[in-house]
Amino acid sequence: MTSPFVIVIFGATGDLAQHKLLPALYSLFKKKSLGEKFYIVGFARRDFSDDDYRQMISDELQKQDEPEWEAFIKNLYYQQGMFDEEKGYTELIHKLNGFDAQIGACITRLFYLATPPDNYETILSFVESTKLSEGCGQGSEKWTRLAIEKPFGKDLDTAKHLDALLAKVFEERQIYRVDHYLGKETMQNMIAFRFANSIFEPVWNKEHIDHVQITWVEEEGVRTHGRTFDGLGMLRDVGQNHLLQMLATVAMEQPKDFSKEGVRDARANAIKAILCPKESEVKDVVVRGQYKEYREEKNVDPNSQSETFVAAKLFVDTPRFADVPFYVRTGKKMKEEKMEIKVVFKQTCHILFKEYGCPEVGNVLTIRIQPDEGITLRMIAKKPGNALSLDTVDMKFTYHQSFGGHGADAYEKILLDILHGDQMLFNRSDELDSSWHLISTILEGWEKEKEEIPHYESGTWGPDSADRLIESDGRKWL
Repeated sequence: MTSPFVIVIFGATGDLAQHKLLPALYSLFKKKSLGEKFYIVGFARRDFSDDDYRQMISDELQKQDEPEWEAFIKNLYYQQGMFDEEKGYTELIHKLNGFDAQIGACITRLFYLATPPDNYETILSFVESTKLSEGCGQGSEKWTRLAIEKPFGKDLDTAKHLDALLAKVFEERQIYRVDHYLGKETMQNMIAFRFANSIFEPVWNKEHIDHVQITWVEEEGVRTHGRTFDGLGMLRDVGQNHLLQMLATVAMEQPKDFSKEGVRDARANAIKAILCPKESEVKDVVVRGQYKEYREEKNVDPNSQSETFVAAKLFVDTPRFADVPFYVRTGKKMKEEKMEIKVVFKQTCHILFKEYGCPEVGNVLTIRIQPDEGITLRMIAKKPGNALSLDTVDMKFTYHQSFGGHGADAYEKILLDILHGDQMLFNRSDELDSSWHLISTILEGWEKEKEEIPHYESGTWGPDSADRLIESDGRKWL
């Protein structure tokens, strides 16, 4: 990014700003990816000066001993303000106009909403009413951009309401709905892996794929996020975005071209093609659970029904994947942390080698998103020895081993794409409509069940019902 720009981070003293956005910006600065002139303005309610804010961030990130840090924080500023009071916004306008005056031109403005979703509507209302969204005039609003973090609403109605508010203030080309998992190196590599390697696309269909497993689980509980998580639950927090985006990378058709709209069209069509169960069918294809200690967590309702685990069996209604089940699961307090996609191919070795015995599961393609990003292909081979005996072996590729690193941090990629105006890795409004239609149907099905949420032991793979969901089809979680 060579042109001057300013980033305003609403919620500048929060976890996202301090531990994701600012470290990513600092890393880009060290890589000389931000240009010579830029401004980062933190907006929050604490009564800080610029120097107070710089000191707080320095103490939090402990970067004082790095030679580049002092140069970086000179670009860091602070604006005190309450989200629901106009004063802070008008003072922010004067600050931004001062930056424009220093440069001698209207510079690109990015407003990043790094706040809890409950604040979105209030902030957007003041951004519009104070004309902050219009830049410094002279048609500069076309350079103004807004980044907003998931979750985008709590159900279909609230998502549509938020979308309408966004559309009132900004054009679609200015809006960047952030799901940072789309910025992960392995998620981006899925497109190249599928469509640049001719050996996979011919077998990427129902004739050869038995089923797909998608897992997004973590060892930790809600930690300090009880207030924001409770009432939201895993289905909204992870299912609506991360899981469905991972599913879409597997199910999407080849984009018509490698442009932002070409890729987003293909992704949106895949999510739209997910079959939505009827409310009466939800209990048969979606299971949920809550880890036993959840209600004892800080800022959690002692009678909470929020799910900390979800597993579902979904189908994609396309000629490519008709009748191929997608088993997805996400949860907290799991046995281990992993985020991965497993494409399980049909087992055919028994046709020729049935008398020698075949491994229960044959070819499996595993795309690991976290940790240790990479791709593994499980194959069947003859074991050494005089007798014919078959076993599975893995061909592995990891970013660290092959390229000497793990690729760019997801937030580094996201921030650069926003500054360059590239929306390929960001959700579009029609993607959200389709995903929320599915999620809202499941939520309504749960509401009508009126059953106490089942509990599961921490450090396990969730409730027994998750195993029954896949084992009833003669399969098992891998």
